[in-house]
Amino acid sequence: MGESCIPTVDLSPCFREDDEDGMKKVKEIIGQACSEYGFFQVVNHGVPLGLMTRAIELSKTFFETLPNEEKLKCAPNSGAPLPAGYNRQPDQSPDKNEYLLMFPPGSNLNVYPQNPPHFREVLEQIFAYFTRLGVLIESILSQCLGLPSTFLQEFNRDRSWDFMAALHYFPATEAENNGITEHEDGNCITFVFQDEAGGLEVRRNGKWIPVIPTRGSLVVNVGDVIQVLSNNNFKSATHRVVRPKSKSRYSYAFFYNLHGDKWVEPLQQFTKDIGEAPKYRGFRYKEYQELRMRNKTHPPSTPEDVIRITHYAVNTS
Repeated sequence: MGESCIPTVDLSPCFREDDEDGMKKVKEIIGQACSEYGFFQVVNHGVPLGLMTRAIELSKTFFETLPNEEKLKCAPNSGAPLPAGYNRQPDQSPDKNEYLLMFPPGSNLNVYPQNPPHFREVLEQIFAYFTRLGVLIESILSQCLGLPSTFLQEFNRDRSWDFMAALHYFPATEAENNGITEHEDGNCITFVFQDEAGGLEVRRNGKWIPVIPTRGSLVVNVGDVIQVLSNNNFKSATHRVVRPKSKSRYSYAFFYNLHGDKWVEPLQQFTKDIGEAPKYRGFRYKEYQELRMRNKTHPPSTPEDVIRITHYAVNTS
């Protein structure tokens, strides 16, 4: 384990009363990171290390030891905004992974595996911790943008579209090592933790920077929704996963989201109020997600045809 080249933020002041100096430092680091490239790591974030470790262990057991017919018992039901349950990327996909996806505990869309024992319990526990952390991070982002601390929370109180994925990336081959193609996340905020294999990389100033796994840390990145709402004041992070040779990679990703019916457009605080032109036209969130899903189910023939948030960009020149 080593240090990565993205900033690390100690969130312990957020859990103490009257630590104004500590909170000021937290907001300074996060605000700068989000305005430059949208990536940072957090420690002392409130998610128990033991729970994170247990989640990785159970994920390894599920993906490594269970036969395909057992994993397919929790194949997705139809009707969900994303396919909850067990999925494997189609053979034609450039992404080489399998994953288990869930919505909030209690959602009737979830399809849980029966094995290994206690997997469902651990998944639901860590989901709840991530949800609480999402409330905290969106409050910090609101303040970093000069908005009231509860602004983003009030913008979307419906948490039913939040989702989490346990991911298994197959070992790289001599011919290729792509785990997930470079992309930005379409949501608000993403939390990631990975095992010691690493492989997550973020693009900064045109260069790919490996995010070295650090025990107990969580990687946080800003998604497209925050970039649009802030009218490009905060950046949606470009990142990818490179599979290591001769071993699998395991990780979890939690997507703090919007409800699909939410309308997204640059806020007037960053446009009309300050005389700036909107850099994006408005859109309904679920329509953008449907376009992004089509990237996966029907991969475009050229990278230029992949739908990204630039699909809604307005030419202001």
